[in-house]
Amino acid sequence: MLLNNAYAALCFDNAQSAYKYLLEQETTLTQARTQTGININRATEGELTALNGIGSSKAQAIILYREMFGSFKTVDELTKVKGIGAKTVEKNRGRLTVQD
Repeated sequence: MLLNNAYAALCFDNAQSAYKYLLEQETTLTQARTQTGININRATEGELTALNGIGSSKAQAIILYREMFGSFKTVDELTKVKGIGAKTVEKNRGRLTVQD
């Protein structure tokens, strides 16, 4: 079996170096998620699941609501989707948009 070095995982001399690297990657990913705005009228299921408190089923419910009733006019209309309350909207308000 041939190994392709392009797909090889990073190697570390010790566990501390590996742990430090993983923490840095986690921090970078978290920062990217919290800084990215999400248009709830165009977002995919994957993009919606990046929001706090939104899993796959709630993301699908948002998309279904959008398809049935049209675009959201305000971020607060998201509470009309079953399973999404005002607290979830407030946790994500800074990242949510309805702009086309």
